[in-house]
Amino acid sequence: MTAKVAIVTGANKGIGFAIVRGLCKRFEGDVYLTSRDIERGKNAVEELKKEGLNPKYHQLDITDKHSLEDFRDYIKKNYDGIDVLVNNAAIAFKNSATEPVSVQAEQTLFVNYFCLVSACDILFPLLKTGARVVNISSSCGHLSNIPSKDLQSKFMDQTLTVPALSSLLQSYIDSAKQASLAEWGNSSYAVSKVGGPLSIDQGAEAPLFLALDAPDTVKGQYVWYNKDIVSWVDNKL
Repeated sequence: MTAKVAIVTGANKGIGFAIVRGLCKRFEGDVYLTSRDIERGKNAVEELKKEGLNPKYHQLDITDKHSLEDFRDYIKKNYDGIDVLVNNAAIAFKNSATEPVSVQAEQTLFVNYFCLVSACDILFPLLKTGARVVNISSSCGHLSNIPSKDLQSKFMDQTLTVPALSSLLQSYIDSAKQASLAEWGNSSYAVSKVGGPLSIDQGAEAPLFLALDAPDTVKGQYVWYNKDIVSWVDNKL
């Protein structure tokens, strides 16, 4: 079990798919394209194989603890640990969505934050020394999207623990149910991702840089699409 391994969640389409493509071209080891839907995931793998690439596939639904544990056990059995983990799986309601804001808030935070925490809890023990973890966000995840300075300062607190962060985000869901979101802003996706359109290949450039090329000193930073490290709260981007 000496092969290196890179894993991308939610990778059957979009930026996740492009990240797998880029890793297959440059990463010296096995690259796993994972997805919730098996058929779509395998079709994505076949598409990349037509390009002469050789990704591997494994089903992974981050909303399902059993799926996460099955995947963990598979990696543990076949590899010495994880070298690269790209947390890309997420959901976003369309602007035209008719679901109540409270429903959008609860479902978005459930997948994009709480299930991500669960995935990290289950997979992080397999990270090798020096492993790289890239959490995919977007311009929606910039703190300037949250108008409240008090909330911004809470998210920026260097002593913020995961339980405290979870409690803070639960308060957003509670506020949505009470139709009291003035200080949070108007996007559930933005809130979930604080915890200019590009092609998928352009969108994959920064994640690939972080997974393969960035210096080890880049940790816990908000990295823009052009690979610049930017302030998480300053809206002058």
